[in-house]
Amino acid sequence: MSAGAVSSPGRAGRNLPVAIAVGLSLGALIVGTLYTVRAAFVGVVVAAIGVGVWELVQGLRRVGAHPPLVPLLTGTVIMSALAYTDGAEALVVGLLLTVLAAVGWRLAEPRQPGADRLRDVAATAFVAVYLPFLAGFCVLLAVPADGPRRVTAFITTVVCSDVGGYAAGVLFGEHPMAPSVSPKKTWEGLAGSALACALAGMAFLTLVLPGTWWQGVLYGLAVVACATIGDLGESMIKRDIGIKDMGSVLPGHGGLMDRLDSLLPTAPVAWLLLTAFVPWPH
Repeated sequence: MSAGAVSSPGRAGRNLPVAIAVGLSLGALIVGTLYTVRAAFVGVVVAAIGVGVWELVQGLRRVGAHPPLVPLLTGTVIMSALAYTDGAEALVVGLLLTVLAAVGWRLAEPRQPGADRLRDVAATAFVAVYLPFLAGFCVLLAVPADGPRRVTAFITTVVCSDVGGYAAGVLFGEHPMAPSVSPKKTWEGLAGSALACALAGMAFLTLVLPGTWWQGVLYGLAVVACATIGDLGESMIKRDIGIKDMGSVLPGHGGLMDRLDSLLPTAPVAWLLLTAFVPWPH
């Protein structure tokens, strides 16, 4: 479900009841681990990103790029673990080690006819940054004592961007925003996303976290900007690859990458703003 879709669920080709059921199940898994054993929540993040890495690598192989899967999956575990135990600086170190290991792995493989190692190295760096590195900021959000509330504020506000944009797009959408990338996205849908996120941010930063209303509005608008860019970015990748969905692991949704597209680029901005607006409790 993308923000600003102008079509109805039937025309969008999605089974809406199934999509809702799957979404609620994923939400229950996230909340259940986040508010009980946070290390288990990190495990959920690692599993989701691992599947996303696999989906993206398979997609890139369709256009001739071959980033090595094993070091990228290993790096996913390492980056998340380092972020959880040692913070943002360790996450950056984990990214560098992952890219170096993946590049070394690729260079050590026998060269296949027609292979382009420079393209493979670029694709490897892209996957490492796009998935495990950006997801590491979601792990960082979970670290402080009030981490579960921070993660909830992050994920729920992104969901509000999708829901608000979808509703406004279906009801009022007439003016396409990026027809060459995502024809169903409309400016009216974006306005709905912005309104929903501003209200959600204001609620979270006044009722759930000790912030102010204007900080919540600013946070919500930053979320909708990043979520929209992430959604359009993944749509552009899929269009270039020539596929509709990154996978089929989630009935009614497509692949995990189709659910992570808005979350990934929003995670570092959410972490930055929530860290600035709401100091860590001692």
